[in-house]
Amino acid sequence: MKLALYQGPAISGATEEAFACIGTQLNGAAAAGARMLVMPELFLPGYNQPEMHGSLSQPRGGAWETRLAALAHEAGCGLTIGWAEREGDRVYNAATAFGPDGAVLGHYRKIQLFGPMEAASFVPGDAYCTFEFGGMKAALLICYDVEFAPHVRALAEQGVSLVLVPTANPAGFDHVQNYTVPGRAAEMGLTIVYANYCGTDAGLPFGGRSLIAGPLGDALVSAGRGEALLVADLGVLGDLPKAALSTQLTDYREL
Repeated sequence: MKLALYQGPAISGATEEAFACIGTQLNGAAAAGARMLVMPELFLPGYNQPEMHGSLSQPRGGAWETRLAALAHEAGCGLTIGWAEREGDRVYNAATAFGPDGAVLGHYRKIQLFGPMEAASFVPGDAYCTFEFGGMKAALLICYDVEFAPHVRALAEQGVSLVLVPTANPAGFDHVQNYTVPGRAAEMGLTIVYANYCGTDAGLPFGGRSLIAGPLGDALVSAGRGEALLVADLGVLGDLPKAALSTQLTDYREL
């Protein structure tokens, strides 16, 4: 199975430009044989856009979700993307995974809100999300969530082997891409798709360096600082030496 990620600049607002970008990247991923494309956190309506998070946020089953499902179906490629979800008077930093047929596979609300902007804009989520995809048990996390080892461990304990992570990691935090994400993947012997922004959003610069980290902690593919569409074939993981995979889940001794 092939997976793709898109690293690109934020597009403020749920504009036709934003949806055109999503469609273009889905078609590119599908042409490369990918079954799932992961895009950044809060791609709709933009990450560093607190005034839009409240005014433009949408409910489940609304126009955004309907249109995203249609784009995935048209391309024949799954899509995992971050967006601002409204439920009554609450707004969540959310992500939804759609299958290649456009069906919703999973929906997740970010548990670990980062910084004052997110705390002011969103209510934290309180549950994990897992689903079957391509013969693997998959899960969703969003950005800061994956930096917490207990969350990744909790998913691994549920049998998850693939974690899809829309991200908005600012410049200056390269240790997350260089060490934390590969470390989380290696600790629990799973694959993590980490899709970040590049460029700036309302004055906030992003670090880029998106990657797909394999279960030995190595980067199957990785981006630089600019726009990129990356594809990795998980078939290569079938040749991994089993003795090299982490056994922390079975070896851990609690004191």
